[in-house]
Parts: sequence; structure tokens; C-alpha cells
Amino acid sequence: MNTGVALSHITKRFPGVVALSDVSLTILPGEVHALMGENGAGKSTLMKVLCGVFPPDEGTILLDGKPMRMENPLQAIERGITFIHQELNPIHDMTVAENIYLRREPAGKLGMVNTRKLYSQTEELFERIGIREISPRSMMRELSVAKKQLVEIAKAVSFHSRFLIMDEPTSAISDRDVENLFALVRMFREKGVGIVYISHKMDEILQISDRVSVMRDGRMIATQPAAALNKQQLISMMVDRELGEDLFPPKETADSAANDVALEVRALSSESVFQDISFVVRKGEVLGIAGLVGAGRTELVESIFGLRRITGGTVYVAGKPVAIRHPKDAIACGIALVPEDRKSVGLNLVASVVENLTLPSLSDYLKRRFVSNGKQAAAAQSQVEFLSIKTPYLSQLTRYLSGGNQQKTVIGKWLLKNSDVLILDEPTRGIDVGTKREVYELIRRFAQSGKAIVMISSELPEILGMSDRVLVMHEGRATAMLPSEGLSQERIMHFAMLNEGERHDENYGA
Repeated sequence: MNTGVALSHITKRFPGVVALSDVSLTILPGEVHALMGENGAGKSTLMKVLCGVFPPDEGTILLDGKPMRMENPLQAIERGITFIHQELNPIHDMTVAENIYLRREPAGKLGMVNTRKLYSQTEELFERIGIREISPRSMMRELSVAKKQLVEIAKAVSFHSRFLIMDEPTSAISDRDVENLFALVRMFREKGVGIVYISHKMDEILQISDRVSVMRDGRMIATQPAAALNKQQLISMMVDRELGEDLFPPKETADSAANDVALEVRALSSESVFQDISFVVRKGEVLGIAGLVGAGRTELVESIFGLRRITGGTVYVAGKPVAIRHPKDAIACGIALVPEDRKSVGLNLVASVVENLTLPSLSDYLKRRFVSNGKQAAAAQSQVEFLSIKTPYLSQLTRYLSGGNQQKTVIGKWLLKNSDVLILDEPTRGIDVGTKREVYELIRRFAQSGKAIVMISSELPEILGMSDRVLVMHEGRATAMLPSEGLSQERIMHFAMLNEGERHDENYGA
């Protein structure tokens, strides 16, 4: 009898921290159960206990009323429980289809993989869930984070699970893909699948959920019907402090056009990914970059930072042309990048907090060719305090930090380097509303100090709330440069969906 999953009085400890303390949660068949809380509240840890990633130190798990213990994630999958992780770990040197059906490949003659069937059933899967822009034969390393996330969702769907855990499933996908995902979620619910939906996007939670559970500091605060809640109630339950009505700090009223140009790109191109992009960013300005998945936004900033080869055009820093062929060239020019994928690109997860924070500026802490541990620790501690990074100690491995505190660590390392141009690619992806507010305040403070900010975001309210001007891209080309005055989500979306040759030249490149 399918009576659901019950986690009862779960406690989980890690070195220096109690991640979960006496937490209970019930997941019913045929319901969407939202799980909310700030970063570090324990949401992902609780689900990892359920799925066999971590053994609980105390407490029990019941499946259909019977006690069970998950020794590993494979056992969870075999029992019908699938976890779509927020942080993706694909095998980059395999194709999309091979990643989805790894260890479940259709067999052909002599026990060999039936390659034709492998790709055809992947195509059928994609057609069923509305994925059209990804080829099953593409190598995973060729895909953006957003497309990798879609592949992970498709993989979970392919297991025909009884219980599906989605950890920030829409953090890097377009509005169109969100609607496709919601249609799938509703289909699963109608078929009796129980879904745990972890998200910081309150509009999504209130739209798609049946019940909402809120965690704080490793404890379960409350479980209520979604219909009985509103945004302000959710925020109060999550953060237990007043955030104020305005999530975004006020913009500077000074005319940024009077400030010096910090960064300029002219007719920049990179193979077939993006072409002929031009813009300037002035000191004290936040330039937002908007566009749908596949617009080329991430590839553009990766080229400026030296992670991708520039095939045409020129980059200027403080009015002088520079040759950037490697990230070290960009860093030497005062350019920093907080990448979209913080775990794969932004951090060394097996290094400590102090090591990650001081890595770009390590030469500043040398004494007779050796690192001065005291000086290094003092610098790292200053950033931990300034950014309110929650860590039990500086020597804590970064892999054990919550997503929001990992993001603060990536930002902190560039603050220590004192970079003049700060590029932020999805700076609040997968972090909670309280930490978002802190990040927004930091961005505005950086701009007020004279730094130039380039910010990519898939969240249009974030673009509108933070940007002084907005560059809009579509399929590798710039379609508009828009001032923030009078700007709306509809106007941005209009230019994000323009066909080639319809570029809007209002203030373009200015």
C-alpha cells in the first residue's frame, strides 16, 4: 500500500555543526510538497538523508509504513525515490543520452549497447517532456548549466519514480522551460507521484505546491497548506527577521554617464556562439545582461574573462585595448568573474574557506617566499565577517558550506583581490531570499565604491531591480541596450525574442 514516506526525528551532525536537529517530514503520494528555508537551513541535507547520501545519526525513515535504511543513492532509486540535485555532476565526456541512461543502456547483440535505440528513446523522452534545443548526441561538456539542468530533469523522469525530489529545478532555466516543468509536475501529481519541491522562488511555491514545510537552522518550523500562505508569511517563517518590503536597495541618482568607462567591448565575437557584441560599463554602474537560455550571455562574459577564445573584436580596460587569452590576463587587468557554476568553476571544494578566499591574492600574503598564515587568516576573517559567511571555522572545507555561503566565498575572494570590474553570472542562483537581499546590498555597495558591475540574471525582477542599463541578447546577438527608466519585463522579453536583423539601437553601446 502506497502511504508515502515519513522521516521521523532525524538528526544529522557534521564536524563543528548540527545540520539537522529532530526533524520530521511526511511526503504523501500525489502531492507537491514544497520545502523552504534559508541556505544552510538543512533542506538539501534532509533530502540527502532520505536518498542514502548521508546516514542519519538519529531517527527513522518509513516507506509505506515500514522502516527502511538507505545505504546509498542506488538503493533509493530502486525503491522509487529520485533526487534531482541543485548542483549537477554530469559525466562531461559522455553524450547526453549516455548520461541519462548510464547503467541502463538498451542491450543489443552480444551484450553490446544498442546505440540506435539509446538515442531514439532519448529523443522520445525529450519529445514527451518538451525539450527541443538539446541533441541526445551532444557531449555534456558542450552544454550550458541551464541545459545540463534540463538533462538532469529528463534523467529523473526516465526512472518512473514514485517520489521525486527537485532541488532548485528552475534556478537556471527559462520561463518557457519553467512552464514545461510545471506541466510535468502536474502530470506526475495526477499519476500519484509524490514530489518534494525545494525552491527559493516564492511565486513558484505558491503556484505549484499543495503543502509547504519551512526549515530554519536545521529544525522544522512549520508545515501548512500552500493556499493558507502568502509571500510575507513565508519570508517571516524562513528568516525570523524583518527584511523590509523592498528587496532591492535604492539605485544611485547620479548620472553614470559622467563616470569614466571601466570596461568596453567592441564588435566582440566567439566562433558561432555570439557575434558583434559591443557595450561599455562605467565606474559605479550596474549593467544587466538579459536573454533567454541560449542567448550567449554566459559565453560572452567567459570570453571577456579568458575562458573562451575571442575570434573577433577588442576588449578595452580603462580606455586601453587589452589581449585576454587566459583568466590570468583578465585578473591582471582588474577583471573578476563570479561564474554561473560556482562548484565546478568558482571554488575548490576540497580546499578550506581561507584557501578559497585568498587564492587570487595569495602573493599579497607572502613573506620571504612563504605564505604568512597569520596574515592570510586575518584577510580571510575580514571577508567572513564583512560578508557574514556562516562557517564554524576558517579551515572548514568549502564543500560543507551551504550554497549561499559558497556564493559569498566566491564574491569574497575577488573583493580581497580588489578587482575594478566585477562580472556576476547568475549571482543569486539557488540562494534564499535573505541571502539575496544581502547580495543585492553588496552589489550596490560595490557600485557606489566606483566598481563597474556586469550582472547576468535569468530573473527579470532582479534585472529590473538592480540594473542601471540592460543589454538584451537573443541567439548570440545584442538586440537592445535599454535604460532602466520605464523598463518592464514585457519590454525586455520583446527584445529577448527578436529575430536576427531586428536589433533595437536605442542607446546601443552607449
